[in-house]
Amino acid sequence: MTIDDCYLLGSIGKTHGLKGFVVAFMDVENLDEYRGLKSVYLELPGKPGKLAPYGVDKLQPQPDNKALLKLTGIDTIEAAEPLRNAKLYRPLTELPELADDQFYFHDVIGYTVVDETLGELGTVETFYEMPKQDLMGMRYQGKEILVPVVDELISHADQAEKKLYVNLPEGLLDVYLSPTSRERDEPDEFDGPETDSEPEDKK
Repeated sequence: MTIDDCYLLGSIGKTHGLKGFVVAFMDVENLDEYRGLKSVYLELPGKPGKLAPYGVDKLQPQPDNKALLKLTGIDTIEAAEPLRNAKLYRPLTELPELADDQFYFHDVIGYTVVDETLGELGTVETFYEMPKQDLMGMRYQGKEILVPVVDELISHADQAEKKLYVNLPEGLLDVYLSPTSRERDEPDEFDGPETDSEPEDKK
């Protein structure tokens, strides 16, 4: 199993108690759906890109999308401590099914972005999962355009045509395409200071 075959489920924070429990920060919308989770893959600190399978003995949801997590074989605080900051993954094949017009971020990478007013714009390159709001990165006229992932701006995805339909606010593209004040003020070339006389011959 590789990271490309998985989605990020969350990450491990501090230990909890003396019997191997850890606090996990879960990047999911409905944490209750994961109460019966049987296994996870961990990307351990210091081992980027390598996944290790672990059984799950217990996952107890907590407020603020946290969970108390007990992994099989991790029975003491000493065994749990090295797991701090590890990332939790699950196979992409285990993702819940979505409605036809909904999508997961990884599904629409490479899709053509189509605006209701402007038509085809560019291509979906990436998504940035931020603490307050996720952003979609789109390549348009050589620039990266960041679009907030909200229902008002991103309508739906057409998987058959590989298109993502959006309704961008007026002026959003101009913010990224207009040259900055610094770029406008900079000269195209610099040939050195102008002088009124020829330089003196060397003696």
